[in-house]
Amino acid sequence: MSVSGCWSQYTSGGVAQIQALECIILQFLHIIVRLAGLAAFVMIIVGGFKYLTSAGDPKAVESARNTLTSAILGLALVIGSWFILRFIEEFTGIPVTQFTFPIAP
Repeated sequence: MSVSGCWSQYTSGGVAQIQALECIILQFLHIIVRLAGLAAFVMIIVGGFKYLTSAGDPKAVESARNTLTSAILGLALVIGSWFILRFIEEFTGIPVTQFTFPIAP
């Protein structure tokens, strides 16, 4: 389901229906992934700046390394979790990366 056409599909007369919750969750997940990428980028910049300004101080260098390591690990975790979900989807055929409510008959 695309994010752009999601809202108009589940509203009638300006009133949201329960299926609009799919759109909300989809939007939330897209925002979280983008924020995780942005946070990793900012932390890599901060860690690099801390490393450049450490002037050889062992504590400052260690702090910069920890910041860089945490940022790269967080980014790898987000990307790895997406690839794991895609692998499960391809292996089992169950669409685990698509969120939908079943429609009542």
